[in-house]
Amino acid sequence: MERIDHLEHLDKHLVDELAQVARETIREELREQTRKQRRTALLYAASGALALYAGAAVALAVGLALGIGLPDWAAALITAAILGVLAYVLRGAARAHPHPAHHGSADVSAQPGPAGAATGLAAPYPPMPSTAPGVGAPTPGAAPRPGDIDPEAPHHRA
Repeated sequence: MERIDHLEHLDKHLVDELAQVARETIREELREQTRKQRRTALLYAASGALALYAGAAVALAVGLALGIGLPDWAAALITAAILGVLAYVLRGAARAHPHPAHHGSADVSAQPGPAGAATGLAAPYPPMPSTAPGVGAPTPGAAPRPGDIDPEAPHHRA
C-alpha cells in the first residue's frame, strides 16, 4: 500500500511539473505575439500621424494657392468646403460595401428594392404586395397555385 501512495505522489508531482512547463511555454508565446503586435501597432500609428500631417500640408497648399486670387478668409472657407466634401465622399465609399455580421445571415440592406435593383439601404417601409388583398384569391375547391401558399401560415389539415 505504501508503494501506491508513493506512485500517486509522483504522478501528482509530474502533473504539476507538466502544467508549469505548459504555462511557461504559453506565456512566452503570448509575449512574443504581443511584442510583434505592439511593433505593428506602433508602425500603423506613426504612418497615420504622418499621413495626417501630409494631408494638413496639402490643405495648406490648396489654401495658399486659392489665397493668391481671393481674400484669405474665402480661400480658407473654400479649402474647408473641399475637405468636407472629400470626407463625405470617403465616408460614403466606406459604407458602400457593408460586411455582414456572419456568413450565414442574410443582409437585409442588400435586398432588391421596388425597382428590382439593390439599393444598399434598408427600406423605410415594408414592401407593397403585387395585388390588393382578396384580388386574385383562389376559388373554393381549386388547387392552390405555388404563389398562393404561405410558408409562414400554420399547417392545418381538414
